[in-house]
Amino acid sequence: MAFTYMLLCSDNTYYVGSTRHLEKRLEQHRVGKGADYTRRRLPVKLVWFEEHENVGLAFAREKQVQNWSRAKREALAEGRWGDLASLARKKFS
Repeated sequence: MAFTYMLLCSDNTYYVGSTRHLEKRLEQHRVGKGADYTRRRLPVKLVWFEEHENVGLAFAREKQVQNWSRAKREALAEGRWGDLASLARKKFS
């Protein structure tokens, strides 16, 4: 199993990551041994996670969510599934 997760950082930004061991990774973030991004923005709080069959799927989802707008990430974290489609970035031709 693997996980995609989102943290709310102390500066009110979001960090999205993926891991095979969610609790271990969260502890690394909490003590400043996680990503450079979160290390400078402690404390962090887990606001969303999703379980996947393998790390490849978790990583693909991580990249997808990283490209979302702040509003769309907030909707995901708050469980407002119905808002996700309307918050998709518009593509211009």
